[in-house]
Amino acid sequence: MAGKPKLYYFNGRGKTESIRWLLAAAGVEFEEEFLETREQYEKLLQDGYLLFQQVPLVEIDRMKMVQTRAILSYIAAKYNLYGKDLKERAMIDMYVEGTTDLMGLIIVCPFLSAENKEKQHAVIIQKATNRYFPVYEKVLRDHGQDILVGNQFSWADVHLLEAILMVEEKKSSVLSEFPLLQAFKARISDIPTVKKFLEPGSQKKPVPDDEYTETVKRVLQMNF
Repeated sequence: MAGKPKLYYFNGRGKTESIRWLLAAAGVEFEEEFLETREQYEKLLQDGYLLFQQVPLVEIDRMKMVQTRAILSYIAAKYNLYGKDLKERAMIDMYVEGTTDLMGLIIVCPFLSAENKEKQHAVIIQKATNRYFPVYEKVLRDHGQDILVGNQFSWADVHLLEAILMVEEKKSSVLSEFPLLQAFKARISDIPTVKKFLEPGSQKKPVPDDEYTETVKRVLQMNF
């Protein structure tokens, strides 16, 4: 019998935080091995586990998976968070792509200069309130359900909540013009598995700090 999924990444959010979110929402316990040295990363390369020389790497069901989207899709399908048919899966993919784009704007922030970080924060809020959140507000209104797709909780809901909370860290009042998203946030946050993940002491990672960024730069030999 396969053991718990195991995540190989840094002790921080990055591209792996969405994987943590999805496993936690599915009620799946997982283990983590944090990359702290260049030697750990090179060992994964030498062993042939990093097909594209990138992390995250996830061990699950006796597979060693890379590429964040592939990992998330597998988890969503395995734990019944990927809709009931092909059309629902397509909608989930579409909404997830949107929230991925939004979160991508935030993930790069810790690696920017102070001046560029301030500019990026403004871009994040502008795009969240003008491009992304209006779409999800309309989806909820038109769908008339408590969730984004079909009649059951899905990966799209998990991903949207993650994105909302990340943007709120930049501006706490960002949902003030989006009442349905406010209700959605409260509702999804109260799902038992999600609520547990949001509590102190979970494997949810905090806002990236200097230690995280310096570790990433050192391990990956990033020279900026």
